[in-house]
Amino acid sequence: MKLFDRTGPTKWLLALLLILIGIGSLVYNQYLINRILEQEKASVQLWAKALEFNALPIHQESSRLLLNVIDELETKEDIADSLIRKLEEIEGMRSMQNFVTDELILDNRGNFKLPAVLVDENDLPLEYILLDEKGRAVIEYSFRNVRSANIETEEKRLNYIHKLKNMNPPIPIIIGEGEDALRQYVYYGESTVVQVLRYVPAIQIVVILFLFFIGYTSLLSITRMEQSNLWVGMAKEAAHQLGTPISSLLGWIHLFRDDLPKQAEQHKLLNEIEKDVYRLKGVAERFGKIGSKPELQSIEFAPVLDEAIKYMERRLPKISGEVYIETDLRANGLVKLNPELLQWAIENLMKNAMDALQMAHNSKKLGIIVRSYIENNGLFIEVEDTGIGMDATTKKNIFRPGYSTKKRGWGLGLNLAKRIIDEYHGGELTVAKSEVGVGTIMQIQLNVT
Repeated sequence: MKLFDRTGPTKWLLALLLILIGIGSLVYNQYLINRILEQEKASVQLWAKALEFNALPIHQESSRLLLNVIDELETKEDIADSLIRKLEEIEGMRSMQNFVTDELILDNRGNFKLPAVLVDENDLPLEYILLDEKGRAVIEYSFRNVRSANIETEEKRLNYIHKLKNMNPPIPIIIGEGEDALRQYVYYGESTVVQVLRYVPAIQIVVILFLFFIGYTSLLSITRMEQSNLWVGMAKEAAHQLGTPISSLLGWIHLFRDDLPKQAEQHKLLNEIEKDVYRLKGVAERFGKIGSKPELQSIEFAPVLDEAIKYMERRLPKISGEVYIETDLRANGLVKLNPELLQWAIENLMKNAMDALQMAHNSKKLGIIVRSYIENNGLFIEVEDTGIGMDATTKKNIFRPGYSTKKRGWGLGLNLAKRIIDEYHGGELTVAKSEVGVGTIMQIQLNVT
């Protein structure tokens, strides 16, 4: 019988939703990158066309002839100065073309700044000789939007050119015609925006995994809370319902005892019935305490364990012969515990062992072994049975509320025992060993004070 199994489909639906969100984000992110790359490529192509246009021989020749005309007119006194200024303005238009090429196209602040370089046929950057403020010649290389630290030496310049060359296909610039045409190339990289966007998928995956973890953890927490509230409510209601008939039974026992002669044999039977009723009353009190923090006392452990074993010995089932209980109790000492709750946990383990023996269909000797020992300042209690054992799936889920291999089981006994040991006593209840067809060893570990 399996209760509280709602997390299965919900878990997979949550995972599927997050996967779809992740795939959608990745696809849209790649779409944005492709659009930006297209825009950047168009900007570089426009820059290359502008460079090619400015470098046409006809422009160079027209500029040379115009400068010669200006020089010749300046030597003639009868030529108006306004005419010479007009010609100088015309020559200055070439500088404006260079400004448009370098600043408004490639370095446009409204677009993405791209690292680029203009190289010759040998992949060497073009050089320009400029004059500084003191009139000294300075070599300027044809890099654009590149940090000076990346191109301060020849080796770094060549490495950076090689890097740009591998990032995008080069854009050729052909100056002239025929065999004498001069070929140059523009290598360019990616803007900072694209470089940042390439890391976005990794960040998205981490965020999606984090969201899945938070969502799944929250779902489990809610489910556990519902489970806890359910069995706490069931336990308290059972304790409340048992209170009235138990009190009535105790009253009837006292009436029967008073009516019988003092030496009557029926007194022994009434004493046993009274013990069971008081035991039932103790069980009801245990259920009534569920959900409340138990009071722990430092008491001797051995009598508590011995009482729980003796109680279960009197209630051994008869399964195709005798079922034995073997004890190996070597441990004693002061342990902080609640006797009623700890006995309840041990009884649950022994009851579970008896159920495993009842389901074992073989001729081997059926028995339960209870042992206790102290090791490394820890008190260990083991309940071993020669029952059917557990497979890997059962071992993994055996403490989960609502999980049971019995057709009529509620799947709360072992979960309750684990809560008593782990949460209330600060110990640990585990499946120490289990093998299908051989048996199971359940182990309790407590701290010795």
